[in-house]
Order: sequence, then structure tokens, then C-alpha cells
Amino acid sequence: MSTKTPKARKRRALLLINQKARRGDMPLDGILERLRAGGLDVTVEPFSALPELARDITRLREQADCIIISGGDGTVSSGAMAVMESGLPMGILPMGTANDLARTLGLPMDIMQAVDVIVGGYERRIDLGSVNGHAFFNVASIGLSTQLAQGLQPSLKKRWGRLGYAIAAARVLFKARPFTAWIREKGETVRVKTFQIAVGNGRHYGGGNVVEASAAIDDGFLDLYSLEMRNVWKLALLLRSFRSGTHGAWNEVRTARCVQFDVTTKIPQPVNTDGEIVTSTPASFLVHPEAIAVYAPPGTDD
Repeated sequence: MSTKTPKARKRRALLLINQKARRGDMPLDGILERLRAGGLDVTVEPFSALPELARDITRLREQADCIIISGGDGTVSSGAMAVMESGLPMGILPMGTANDLARTLGLPMDIMQAVDVIVGGYERRIDLGSVNGHAFFNVASIGLSTQLAQGLQPSLKKRWGRLGYAIAAARVLFKARPFTAWIREKGETVRVKTFQIAVGNGRHYGGGNVVEASAAIDDGFLDLYSLEMRNVWKLALLLRSFRSGTHGAWNEVRTARCVQFDVTTKIPQPVNTDGEIVTSTPASFLVHPEAIAVYAPPGTDD
């Protein structure tokens, strides 16, 4: 007597689409066809405001075996806490401007190739950073990059892409002024006068800059740097070192590695996480080791 082998249940995927992402208006037909051909049963949930993302994940997570987020770095980070709480693996379709998390994970920028990574199902556990309870994968910062995020209108990003960052950066540098801050780590506090304090969890940020040469998104640490030059225009000399993560070799750049940093300022300063303003100082930065499983190409583990 023969018996039929039951068919394996398809992976149920919750696909969240940020319609305001730079490539958020890309046709979905081909993406859905390839996901379904790869054995995924897909539910599509579009959203247009970032706060909706976490609510959608929390509301629909019981109906899914994995979560796919389509959008840029700020979009993915906005859903990170809800993904972590769900315990489900996460896939990423890099449809933003910089896509630094995708770069860190070795994900292809071609959307169909990124779909194939999700279909492949290879999981890698990575760290998550948080500041005052708000998640970030790449970097959280106070100072110049926050001013850049405030001045980078969505229309500028959508029209000019990464060139839009350069246009907005020139405007920010022209008006930049240093601020006073206190950085606390391992029980010690140092007072600094700085143009920017950045705390990295991943490796890439700002369209391909490197947080620190040895940084990895699964090393269990945060990497901090503080820009303490007298003249902000000296940044032009440091640009190449930021691309390689060797900026810590300059006397004007303070660096540190730890699992927690606390930063206070004379006047409350906004904090930017992966391109979105989410909180302000005083700020407590923490690392959550191996917090989330993501779909990534095999062999990309550091």
C-alpha cells in the first residue's frame, strides 16, 4: 500500500512596500512572480508613513513565516524592533537611496537578484543598535549628519539620488558650528567640543562610508567617532579615510569601541538613525547582539 508524501507548507511571506522609497513605485508583478515561483506564499501590505510599518508587522506577524521589507535604510530600521520581537527572519529589497545595510550584508542592488537571495533562504544573524529605544542597523549620529537629514528633502533624494546628499551636505557645512558634549563609556566621562558624534552598529553608512575599518554587523560592539577639528572644512581632507574607515588615525577624530555609550549635550540635540530623526539627547546607545536573522548571500559572514 502506497502513501502520498504530504507537500511541504509554503513559506508565508509578509511583503511590506514603502511606496515613498526612491524605487517604491517599481512594478510588483515580476517580484511577486519570482517569490511565488520560489515557493513563497506572499501577502502584500503597502504603507506610506514609517510608523505604520511596525504596527503592520505586529498586527500580521502571526500570519507569516518571514518578513520582507522593501525600502531604504530608514525604512528597514523603522521596522527592526517589531521584527526582533516577532522572532521571524527578515528579507530586504533595497529600494532606497543609499542602501547601506544591503551593502554591509553583500546584498545585490538589482531587485530581482535580491529576491533570489530571499528565495534561497540562507539566514545570517546580525546585531541591532538602539538609541533611547529606537533601532538602527548602520549608524546613529548627532551633529552634521542630523542637520543633513533635516535638510535632505524627499524630493531631492528622489530626483538626484546620492547626488542629493552632496548638494545637501554642501549647504550643511557652510552653516556648521561645533557643540559641547559629554561621552560616557565604561564608567568614564569625557567632555568634547565636536561637529559630530556617530555611533555605528554595522559597517557602511552615508552611501558607502565605513564606520571603522574592522567594524562588522555581527561583532557585538558599537563603534563611536567624534569629529573634533577646529575647522569643519578640514573634513575635505578626511573624506578618503572615511571611505576606508581609517579616519581614527587623524588626531582630530576621537574613536572608541564599546557595548554602550551615553551622550549628553548642553542643549538637546536631535539624533539621526539611518537617515531618520527619531529622538534627542541625552542619548543612550546600546548593542543587541545577534538580534535578528536576515536573508543574505552565503559566505557574507564576517
